[in-house]
Amino acid sequence: MSESLKSLGAITMFIEATQRSKSFYKKVFDAPAVYEDENAVAFEFENTVVNLLRTSAAHELIAPAAVAGGEAGSRFQLTIWVEDADAVCADLARRGVELLNGPMNREWGLRTASFTDPDGHIWEVAAKIPDDQSS
Repeated sequence: MSESLKSLGAITMFIEATQRSKSFYKKVFDAPAVYEDENAVAFEFENTVVNLLRTSAAHELIAPAAVAGGEAGSRFQLTIWVEDADAVCADLARRGVELLNGPMNREWGLRTASFTDPDGHIWEVAAKIPDDQSS
């Protein structure tokens, strides 16, 4: 294969309400929209675009596969690397975000915390635990 499949460019997540999701992502991630129409809004996260697409428009994109409803539960988690998970969690709280869990030290050497967007997509912030605090 001549092309590399190791450079992730975009993630598309299915949503129910474009403006609700746009408001949440602007408030929580402080990111401007790089594209928007009546069915979608996209945000750039350094080298990856997060595209939020209305479920009603998603069928055409992934046909013949089916779009699962929100009641199906979470099937993935997106992780953002941060320097200080506790400081980020304090900032998220100031922005009105309620954490699902954390921050907590994980046995694999990360301090993590998770929260959801309005459509139930799980986001995690993760920071490396300094060597002097990992035990």
